[in-house]
Amino acid sequence: MTGPERLSLNQATVQRWSAVEAIEGCARHGIGLVGLWRDKVAADGLPRVRRALTETGVRVSSLCRGGFFPAPDAAGRRARLDDNRRALDEAEALGTDVLVLVCGGVVGRDLAGSRAMVETAIATLAPEAAARGVRLGIEPLHPMFAADRSVVCALDQALAIAERVASPVVGVVVDAYHVWWDDRVFDGIARAGAAGRILGFHVDDWIVPLPDPLLGRGMMGDGVIDLRGLRAAVDAAGYRGPIEVEIFQQALWDAPGDDVVRRVKERFVEHVLG
Repeated sequence: MTGPERLSLNQATVQRWSAVEAIEGCARHGIGLVGLWRDKVAADGLPRVRRALTETGVRVSSLCRGGFFPAPDAAGRRARLDDNRRALDEAEALGTDVLVLVCGGVVGRDLAGSRAMVETAIATLAPEAAARGVRLGIEPLHPMFAADRSVVCALDQALAIAERVASPVVGVVVDAYHVWWDDRVFDGIARAGAAGRILGFHVDDWIVPLPDPLLGRGMMGDGVIDLRGLRAAVDAAGYRGPIEVEIFQQALWDAPGDDVVRRVKERFVEHVLG
């Protein structure tokens, strides 16, 4: 894929829509790809979501999210592995080969230990993912989320985990909001691409001043990120897969979903494809 057909609507951008509504909205606007979230799929029920995909022809670019591996005791870590196994089953049932991993925050003030828990869990899950035909996409988050959402805070860290696990089904997801600031990001993208480990690319923007760390992502073109530059870098690294628009923003969530999707399509062409 090389043009507008790469656009995938991550349903986080239209939070008030159910999974089925997001699928139907994509079909209505000529978007062939959707990024789904597990809670939304569960709310509609997997059979109903699968039926909507079949009826519309929309395909699932990724399922979000697995991860949240660190826990203070062995029982907690086993429970989180079991939840990730359920996520793998759901990804397989939805026909997507990418499960996005948001790895989880720090436990007991032990940053290094928490990162070790993440790596151990991914190594445990890799053969099970391979058996289902699903790949594990480690998504590094901005460092401000290290405490509660992900101790994997840079593309280099995510790629290093993938390299040590050394499974062909483990790779990285590059989200512009989380990596744009990193002066090593372009080298990391090239390195990940050379190893075939780029499993997804997400676009959004960083607004100045940032209104809210979690719900303040901007529509493409409203912030400071060089989205065309990042897209050119992942292209040059050999990634030709879907580009998901994933925007957490209350103002967008409060707007009519169809209006949001129309803006997404326009901004994607203007600010991502260029």
